[in-house]
Order: sequence, then C-alpha cells, then structure tokens
Amino acid sequence: MDSQAIADRRQLRRKLTFWRVAAVLLIVAIGFSLYRYVAPADSAGVPHVARIEISGMITDDDELIARLDKIAKSRQAKALIVSISSPGGTTYGGERIFKALRAVAEKKPVVSDIRTLAASAGYMIASAGDTIVAGESSITGSIGVIFQYPQIQPLLEKLGVSLEEIKSAPLKAEPSPFHPASEEAKAVIRAMVMDSYDWFVDLVADRRKLSREEVLKLADGRIYTGRQALKLKLVDELGGLPQIRNYLAGRGVPETLPVVEWKRKDDSGFFALPAAMHLVRLMGFNPGAAQETLDAFGASKLFLDGLVSVWQVGGE
Repeated sequence: MDSQAIADRRQLRRKLTFWRVAAVLLIVAIGFSLYRYVAPADSAGVPHVARIEISGMITDDDELIARLDKIAKSRQAKALIVSISSPGGTTYGGERIFKALRAVAEKKPVVSDIRTLAASAGYMIASAGDTIVAGESSITGSIGVIFQYPQIQPLLEKLGVSLEEIKSAPLKAEPSPFHPASEEAKAVIRAMVMDSYDWFVDLVADRRKLSREEVLKLADGRIYTGRQALKLKLVDELGGLPQIRNYLAGRGVPETLPVVEWKRKDDSGFFALPAAMHLVRLMGFNPGAAQETLDAFGASKLFLDGLVSVWQVGGE
C-alpha cells in the first residue's frame, strides 16, 4: 500500500473518530436535557422552600396548574413563595391559579411576593397567599373586570364593504364588531361583567377579612402603591425576602432551608430542550426574538379571550 493510500485511510479514520465523539456528546446532551425535562424540580430530595414566578399576561395556564399541584404534593417543598410581576389577564385564568394556590395553602404556607406590579388578576392571585408582601413602590390593586371588543364598521364603510346577517335571536353573536351594540346587548354584557366583578369583590373581602362595603370603596379600578395598599389592608407587609423568611419561620419553616425555583418546563417539543436550542442558536437563529418583539408591542393583549381583569396604562 502506497503512502498516499495510508494517509487517506488515516484521514478517514480521524473523520470517523470526530463524528463518533460528536454523536456521543450530542446523545449525552440530549439525554441530560430529557432528564431535566421530565425530572421533578425537587428530585434532589432536600427539604426546601419552593418558589414560582408568575409574570406577564395571565391566561388559562395548564402547565402552571400542574406545577402547583406537584408542589402541593411534594414532601420536600415545605412552603411556597409566589413572586408576581403581572398587570393581570383573563379573569378565568386568574380564578384557576387562585384556586390552585389555595389548594397548596391547605398543605403548606404560601406567601405572595408582589414585585413591580400585581394588578387586577395579578392581585387576585396574590390574595390567594396566606400573607402578602409588597415593595413600598410596588403597584397593585386595579380590582375590576372589563370586556372589550373592536368596532370596525367605520373602516368597512370607508372600504365600501357591508355585512348582512340573519340571526336566530337579536342577542345572538352580540356584541358584534360589525355594528354598534344595541342597548339590550350592552345591558346583557354589563350584567355578565358585574356578576364577575361581584365575585372578585367577594373574593377580596373574604381573603383580606374586610367587609364588602370596604372592598367596594377600593374596587373602582384604581391602582395603589405598596405603601397605600398596606394602609388599606390590601397587603400585609412591606419588604422582600427577609420579611418572607421571618413570616415562614413563624409558621415553622426553618430559615436555613434553601429557596428552590420550580421553573416552567417548556413542552413545545424537541427544539425546546436546552441542547437542541443551543444547536439552533449556533445556526444563527434566535428562537425567542420573535416573541420578545411581539411582547414589546403588547401583542399578548390581543389574544386574551373572554372577561379580562387587567390593568392597562391609559386604559382605565
């Protein structure tokens, strides 16, 4: 065998070795990612204080509800800190999270930690805690419900487009974006809004140990700073982690326990796994850029269905 053939074989062997090693490393990385994906957050088996973060628009979130159920059942999670930074969202989404947090509170202490903002459905969730801690300049309150719908009839008229409809009853598909709502339709929608509002007010009255009359005075949609909310008994204490730890110590949870983040597990498929995401980024793509751009323009608000409990700057 001549020297060129030997050199070619050695080069081929080096290439095969490289790809074998690369394949093994990729398999190990994917395996580790899969383990992190399916393993419970408290798999280390050490007693701890669980912490979750609720931020952005609140919606009907099955993953979060399942996570809270795991925390409730975990023997190692001795308490739960719920850190909230949200302007609110759907009333139903807030209702589900509220009930899930109360289910956790039946088994272990739950502390609501209001960060920059916890308004509307965000405050609804905060009220599920056994105690509420807020910053002095945190924004909270905005107790209320709103139902919004677009009105595009003027635009259609400019375009020379009209819409004809035949309905089984006058209130079917009302309110409609294609024509102004009748007084009867407005009355029906208002009754629905007020029913959910009454539920929200009663919830706050029950959780904050206030009379309905006291809550009604506070529930006109306005927002409050943490300092104002403390005076109005909407929160229990001003501060942060030291105050939270002090409260939990009074509930029998040692201050020496570590705080463990129970993070969201992205269930969008293979490319949500850390190793696969790294490969995607190496190819020059930023999978989160599109979503961040949409969020910057408030696109998340466009996809809120049904009754909404949300604080919007300039909207209330």
